[in-house]
Amino acid sequence: MPRIPALPKLLDRKIYKTGQTRGADDDVIFQNRVSRRSTVLIPYSQFETWKIAPDNNGNYENGFIVLIKPEEYFDKDKIISELKFKKLTLGKNCLIFYETREQWNKYNPEKGKLKFASSRTSPLKGSYVARVPSTTADGDKKILRGFTTSVLKGAGIRVYEYASEEIIKQCRFQLEIIFWSCFDATEVAEQQGMTIGNIKIRRETILDEAKKLKLYDLALLESFRIIDNENHTICPLCLKRISANGFFNRLEQAEGREVPDLTVTQVNLFHIEELRLGKFNHRPYNIAWGHHHCNTVTKDSGIVRTLKWMDEVVKTNREKGYKF
Repeated sequence: MPRIPALPKLLDRKIYKTGQTRGADDDVIFQNRVSRRSTVLIPYSQFETWKIAPDNNGNYENGFIVLIKPEEYFDKDKIISELKFKKLTLGKNCLIFYETREQWNKYNPEKGKLKFASSRTSPLKGSYVARVPSTTADGDKKILRGFTTSVLKGAGIRVYEYASEEIIKQCRFQLEIIFWSCFDATEVAEQQGMTIGNIKIRRETILDEAKKLKLYDLALLESFRIIDNENHTICPLCLKRISANGFFNRLEQAEGREVPDLTVTQVNLFHIEELRLGKFNHRPYNIAWGHHHCNTVTKDSGIVRTLKWMDEVVKTNREKGYKF
């Protein structure tokens, strides 16, 4: 695609970041806000479900690491032959993962002179990784082993957040055309520094590309609660039209609880079907823009379960005689 006029920086950054995973604390095994095509972490109990990537001939672009519990590895009969049958090898594409104090005490890897891993690609340069929280009652300190340095923090990403480079690209195209479908997109883009001429070139170029990639099926976009019957962008939960201003305006803060470095905007990435174990849901026609508060309410429950819960809450309040 030829070079086209640039988007306003804040919007461009917002669309780019949709190709990254959610945040992760230092004390967990996951990487913090990295590409969705990074090394994926697969629980051993879920290996059969997740061993095949959704595209790229079934291969994860940066490989995978299977995390097996100490009790599964040390107590299970014939585990070595089972791993071999599944083409898994400790230290190559599989690690023992310690999460509890009980696991650490019972199967202490340091007593067995095992090395913790220090590479995300094979060989992993070790056979285990640990993220054991501290215990206040006993005064035990947290145990963090493997992938703890500033340049190698976190072993990989949650497998259900994975998307290939091609899928990430398609999602970004679709998310941009959904932005341009906002009822006031042209007006707001001009306020943010784009000229009318550049807006027209950018919008038409992206729309043409989206059509070529089959990412602008209006009937599908409407059926998945992404646009309304007049082809304007809506929030998937409340179904209200989204103003393009929401991509640039920071979230309002409660008086007395303000923080000076808040970067959250009023509109955020919204997955129609939530990201969860069992499905690769960062994909075209499952991504949208939604209000921050609607996204917060939905969380990991998904739209349908959230609506059922909200309906029950309203019904109960009315039955109790509360007016609102």
